[in-house]
Amino acid sequence: MLEINNVDLFYGASQALKSISMRSYPGKITCIMGRNGVGKTSILKAIVGHKPISSGTIIWEKINISNYSSNQRAKSGIAYVPQGREIFPLLTVQENLQTGFSALQKKDRFIQDEIFELFPILKNMLKRKGGDLSGGQQQQLSIARALITRPRLLVLDEPTEGIQPSIIKNIDKVIRFLAKNNNMAILLVEQYFEFAKNLADNFVVIERGEVVLSGNRNEMIEEDVRKHLTI
Repeated sequence: MLEINNVDLFYGASQALKSISMRSYPGKITCIMGRNGVGKTSILKAIVGHKPISSGTIIWEKINISNYSSNQRAKSGIAYVPQGREIFPLLTVQENLQTGFSALQKKDRFIQDEIFELFPILKNMLKRKGGDLSGGQQQQLSIARALITRPRLLVLDEPTEGIQPSIIKNIDKVIRFLAKNNNMAILLVEQYFEFAKNLADNFVVIERGEVVLSGNRNEMIEEDVRKHLTI
């Protein structure tokens, strides 16, 4: 389980997160929602170690990882799919997948069959350059690369952004499979409420760096969530 307790985060003198507390559970999908610029991505960056917190704690599987480097967090079972995909355009699909090996012991440095069961299109594109893939294919590659590390917590930042509907359905299917069959904790930031409302087990809604709503799917009132998403 991931526990975030009273986390504050600053960019210079500007406070991005204010006393954020939330949980993400194995086998469950937790969705962070809110308008642009309210701190959603900052929460993910704090979790994966890309941005240091100024106070509070981040507890992963009962261990305080607040001072861990991003590499240490990856080795402890946390994987990150960033917004904008950030694949390596000049590397092949296979080489992009292999960049996930750095978090693994030598005996585990292979591409597991499950990757191609979840994303069969990638198996036929192993020698293609990442930059030659469509946006949707790059997103599938980005998620597959994260799964190479065999994570127990998968963190995704707006995985449906700019993606065609057919691939959104595939990403939905993959996320559900990972939570149910692999007992993985899934934490995602999502702007597309229609996608999130049927997928997530739990919701956290952010406004100006603070949690303003949280609860499971049955507790959340759609109108209350939507009013924090509209401009």
